Amino acid sequence: MRTINGDNHRTTYLNRRTTSTRMSSSTMDMIAKIEAIPYCIDYAKPLRFASGFVDKADHVLVRVTTNNGLVGIADAPPRPYTYGETQESILAVINKIMAPQLIGTPVEQNARVHEVLKRTVGNNVAKAAIDIALWDIKAKTANTTLTAMLGGYTDRLQVAHMVGFADTRDVLEEVQDLTDRYGISAYKIKVGRRPIHDDIEVCRAIRREFGDEVVLYIDGNRGWNARESQYVLKALEDINLRFVEELNPASEGFGRRQIVQHTNIPFVVDESAPTPTAVWRALQDGDGSAVSIKTARTGITDSLRIWGLCSSGGVDIVLGNQIDTQVGSMATIAFGAAFYETSLLPAEVSNFLDMQDDLQAEPIEIVDGYAKISQRPGYGASIDPDKLEYYRLDK
Repeated sequence: MRTINGDNHRTTYLNRRTTSTRMSSSTMDMIAKIEAIPYCIDYAKPLRFASGFVDKADHVLVRVTTNNGLVGIADAPPRPYTYGETQESILAVINKIMAPQLIGTPVEQNARVHEVLKRTVGNNVAKAAIDIALWDIKAKTANTTLTAMLGGYTDRLQVAHMVGFADTRDVLEEVQDLTDRYGISAYKIKVGRRPIHDDIEVCRAIRREFGDEVVLYIDGNRGWNARESQYVLKALEDINLRFVEELNPASEGFGRRQIVQHTNIPFVVDESAPTPTAVWRALQDGDGSAVSIKTARTGITDSLRIWGLCSSGGVDIVLGNQIDTQVGSMATIAFGAAFYETSLLPAEVSNFLDMQDDLQAEPIEIVDGYAKISQRPGYGASIDPDKLEYYRLDK
């Protein structure tokens, strides 16, 4: 009698478990479609720097749709002069390689998605866009902001604006305008020109004009060699630079390490360390003493890995910019506001101000030098359908 009752109980349990599994499978968010949409928006003012220039956002909008109709969004900015990716290569690798491998994967299986993406070498921006779109969906599923899901430390970030190559007078006018209109008080100055005294003069002029209240740092985009970089640091040692970034190529191993060892200014590794592994090696080898995280390059998943590495090791984190649109900048803001360590320093999230237009339906507001996170579920991206239709290139 006990055996019969036990068998009946076990059968009932198994039936319930099977029914529950079927129900959870039918309601689980699975990747149903991945779209890669090319578009192009001109810049009102080109941004020039040592490794190239940008005069248009020839980007790829990535949309991931689940079987339950949830949509995650991300922006993929090609940077061929830095990572080798083009608009065409991003479209091809997503449409032909990544999407076919990921369709049908549960959104919550982050680790599995990451392992699938790792099978394709390089293509960091394409991978990051898919990762960001999936995190957007996960936060929407939980009906919360991405910032709250990740850590929820604050609701705003101080803004730093990147200023490209220009005459000293034009740079001063740009800084004054941004300070007056948005209250921005942190600037990254692109350097790496020759003659090097042009850049020295620009930096000195900004400090003279705006005083010590302005946070000032420079980014060489590998434009100088080690000797020139050391000369510039010596020439600017009295203007209180907060950071210096990629002044010379990391391939000049001995020269780069000599710079890092002999300056008290944190030396940021950026394009020379585009992955968590590369960041670890750069710090271990002495190629830098601070790290730039760019969500457009490492998505949310690998950005979390880099944040963990840096926060546990006491390494300063700068939130960098791929000359992002508002959609891309919103992902950076959402990630940076989630943690204490990523909210300490001004974040480069304002270069969309140089664009003529944007796909984002609800614009980012910069007030008193700060950008607040969106309170929409996800990280806040919302695409204006009319603008997308106008600017897309695959019609």
